[in-house]
Amino acid sequence: MTDSVTQQRINQAAWAACDTFRGVVDATQYKDYVLVMLFLKYVSDVWRDHKESYELDYKGDKRKIETRLSRERFPLPDDASFYDLYENRSADNLGELINIALDRIEDRNRAKLDGVFRNIDFNSEANLGQTKERNRRLKHLLEDFNKPDLDLRPSRVSGDIIGETYIYLISRFASDAGKKAGEFYTPRSVSTLLAKLAGPVAGNTIFDPACGSGSLLIQAAEEVGSNNYRLFGQEVNGATWALARMNMFMHAADDATIEWGNTLTAPTMLDDTGRLRQYDVVVANPPFSLDKWGAEDAAIDPYGRFWRGVPPKSKGDYAFITHMIEVAKPQSGRVAVVVPHGVLFRGGAEARIRSALINENLLEAVIGLPANLFTTTGIPVAILVFDRSREQGGAHADRDDVLFIDASREYTAAKSQNLLDAEHIEKIVSTYLERAEIERYSHRATRSEIESNDFNLNIPRYVDTFEAEAEIDITAVQREIDKVEEELIEVRARMAGYLKELGLDG
Repeated sequence: MTDSVTQQRINQAAWAACDTFRGVVDATQYKDYVLVMLFLKYVSDVWRDHKESYELDYKGDKRKIETRLSRERFPLPDDASFYDLYENRSADNLGELINIALDRIEDRNRAKLDGVFRNIDFNSEANLGQTKERNRRLKHLLEDFNKPDLDLRPSRVSGDIIGETYIYLISRFASDAGKKAGEFYTPRSVSTLLAKLAGPVAGNTIFDPACGSGSLLIQAAEEVGSNNYRLFGQEVNGATWALARMNMFMHAADDATIEWGNTLTAPTMLDDTGRLRQYDVVVANPPFSLDKWGAEDAAIDPYGRFWRGVPPKSKGDYAFITHMIEVAKPQSGRVAVVVPHGVLFRGGAEARIRSALINENLLEAVIGLPANLFTTTGIPVAILVFDRSREQGGAHADRDDVLFIDASREYTAAKSQNLLDAEHIEKIVSTYLERAEIERYSHRATRSEIESNDFNLNIPRYVDTFEAEAEIDITAVQREIDKVEEELIEVRARMAGYLKELGLDG
């Protein structure tokens, strides 16, 4: 069985496990049960695989076997594995048994799994139905994950494939959840583009202040090309935070620091002195134009993030942007953030913040993307790239222009959602890295040019995508009209003759 076939089969088998919920339970809810079960199956298969190996190696020496098992990434208590639950799949209190097993696993792995399962209740009548129906669904779920294609033992399946299955499921859940998916998933093509624009390298610390299920962080890590990086994230939704933690484990990023809390009102990523921790790379796809984000307390923010101005209380876009810039390392940190187009041109407080950022020489690029890339909205979006190495003393302090790229017309149309293919991403990234000016695609605008536009960053002001229509030869058109009229006279004459012959000319 090749890796590609294994990946496909595992993906299909894992997605099929959702059938017992689909159409009855909302995708934003059943995703938690399926992903937790995938994680439980994964750690159980690793445990069983290693245990069998140790039993062969140590020929029944129970003390040595137990010592080795105690050093596993996720030691499992007795009677708490997936297979123990599978044996009890016909129990009348199956939901309760799954909850107990997860609690015991969490308690045994407190340093890594503390709180990860606290927001998921397999005994929930509200989500899973009354006892009989709940037991039926959970029994089907266990049986689906016990199928041969979901045998996730490391002797059979590589860790990369498991991680890819996790992200595959999240992407499918996002598609099912529609507009509710924004809190936990960024389309993979957008994540890939954002990660490449941010350009993390070996040794970097990478932070996402609105990390959702963590897929963007994983994508940024893959850009590094080695394991020499550290991942950090914060997520306000408790259930989504748990998914992000499991996502890190599925991708062997056990040392990732993922915190639960509100980035804007209660940032938890602090250094030993109580100040905001700073990073080499900061990436995010934050909620668009978040209402009630905390503007009422922003003027007295203890971390001083909003000194350029307080964003409108009904639109938190610049609250996320300014937070991300403040936590990027001075004179070197890089920021890449997805934003709605209103961020580029809205007036008032946002205009003042925008002009301050430009006058600080922090804005590196504005990139317009196609419409309908997201499950959450059909509107076109943009990416802003900030580079603190443009500050005085930084490596790019001599750079004072802003690159505008209009990539809004280059995409692959799909049935429900447009896609950025590899060639689209490559063109954007190469244009960005080379800071190239391409007719009707990109333009480097000077600060004075932007200032003359009142710091309005609307892309059409800088990239002229107008294509003149071909000139019309009026003389040739007139000749064509004359010819058609002559033919029409002949046709009418023939028609009159036919009518006369038929006695219908009256």
